[in-house]
Amino acid sequence: MDAIVTAAEAAPQDLSVPPQGTAARTGAVAVVGLGYVGLPTALALREAGWAVTGIDISDNRLADIRRGDVDLPPGQLRLLGDALRDPDFLLTGDGAAVGRAEAVIVCVPTPVDRHRVPDLRALTAACASVVRHAFEGQLLVLTSTSYVGTTRDLLVEPLAARGLRPGTDVYVAFAPERIDPGVDGHAPDATPRVVGGVGRRSTELAAELLRRTAAGIHRVDDPETAEMCKLWENTFRAVNIALANELADTSMEFGLDPRQVIEAAATKPYGFMPFYPGPGVGGHCIPCDPHYLLWQLRSRQRDAPLVGSAMSAIAARPSEVVRRARDLLADRGTAVAGARVLVVGVAYKPGVADVRESPALEIIDRLSALGARVGYHDPLVPAMTSRGAERRHLADAASRPWDLVLVHTLHDGTDVAGLARGCPVLDTTHGLGTPAAGAAR
Repeated sequence: MDAIVTAAEAAPQDLSVPPQGTAARTGAVAVVGLGYVGLPTALALREAGWAVTGIDISDNRLADIRRGDVDLPPGQLRLLGDALRDPDFLLTGDGAAVGRAEAVIVCVPTPVDRHRVPDLRALTAACASVVRHAFEGQLLVLTSTSYVGTTRDLLVEPLAARGLRPGTDVYVAFAPERIDPGVDGHAPDATPRVVGGVGRRSTELAAELLRRTAAGIHRVDDPETAEMCKLWENTFRAVNIALANELADTSMEFGLDPRQVIEAAATKPYGFMPFYPGPGVGGHCIPCDPHYLLWQLRSRQRDAPLVGSAMSAIAARPSEVVRRARDLLADRGTAVAGARVLVVGVAYKPGVADVRESPALEIIDRLSALGARVGYHDPLVPAMTSRGAERRHLADAASRPWDLVLVHTLHDGTDVAGLARGCPVLDTTHGLGTPAAGAAR
C-alpha cells in the first residue's frame, strides 16, 4: 500500500492539459452537487488550475452562490469571489454538462430518512446522469459517503452495461470527502485524501486530479476500501461522542466538571484522544453515516451492537437535554408549560450557520410541545423552521425575561451571562468555564 505523498513531493504537471489517458475535450472538471462538500471542492479544483463547471439542480442554491451568500469560512469566501470573476468557472443546472468534462466529481448529499434508513435518491439520480453522459477516456470520481459497494453498484456496473469497461475505457474511483464546515484550518488543501480506483490506472488518474487540492494522497486497492474508510472514520467519532456524553453524565453524578476531567485526561501523550460531550450531534456526517453501515449489515443479517448502541444514545440525547431542562425548572418551582426558555445557539456546531440535523431543532420542538415558550439567539442563523413554523433570531434576547437559558452552541463572542442576567443556565456544552450565576451543568 502506498504511503501519503504530499503535493510538494509529487512530480509537477502542466495544468494547461488534462491528465494523460483522458479524452481531450475541454480540459474541464465537472462537480455535481454544490453543497457543503461540492462548492469547496469546486473552488479547490479551480485553485489547482482546472476549468470548473459546477452543477446543481437547485436554482436557489446556484443563485446563492452567484451572490456569494453561502456559509464558507472567510478564506474560501475570498476564493469564491475570485472564481465568480473567472470565465472558466461556470455554474449550471444542466446535468448534461458532465458530458463536456474530462473528469466528473460527484458530491451530492446522502442523508437518512426519519427512520434512519439511507436516502439514496440524490446519489442514484446523479450517478445515473453521469453514466448516461459518460464517454471513453473520462474519469469519474465519487465522493459522497455511502455503503460499501456503492461505486460498483451505481457507476461500475451501469457503465459496463453501456459497453464501457471501467478501468480500461472509462476510469472510476472513490475518494471520500473530508470537509469540516466552518473551520479554515481544516480546508480541503490542508487535509489528505484517500483514493481507491477500479484498477491502478483509475487510482492514478484520480490521484493526479486531486493531488493539488489536498495535503497528500493515500492510495488504497479499490473503491470498497475507500468507502469503508469513510464509514470507519465517522463511526469512530460517533462511538466516542456517545461515550463522552455518558462519561460526562457520570462525572456530574459525582459533582465533577466533565470538561476539567477531559482536559486532565488529554495530558496523556498516548492512548487517549479527547472527545467532548454536548446536546447531541448534527450535520450530515455523524448522525447519518454510521446508519449506512448498520443498514448494510442488517441486510446481511449481521449486527454491530456497539455502533448500534452508540447511535441510539446519540439519537436520545436531545430528549435527555429536555428532561434536564424540565428538572431544573421544577427545582425552581416553575412548570415547563408556559416557561420562557431561550436556546442559545441553534447551529449544529460553533462558527457555522448550518442547522442540518441540529439537536436544537428537536430540543425546541419537544419543549414547545410541552407548552414552553421558546425563543432562540443565534446571530449566524437569522431564521429557521421549527414545527412547521418559522422562528427568527432574537437580537434583543438580553432585554427579555427568561425562566431558563439553555446553551446549545457556543459561537465565539457569545455573552451567556448577559443573555441570562442571573436566571438559571443549562450548559449542554460544558464549555462555559466559570458557570454563570445559577448555572447547571
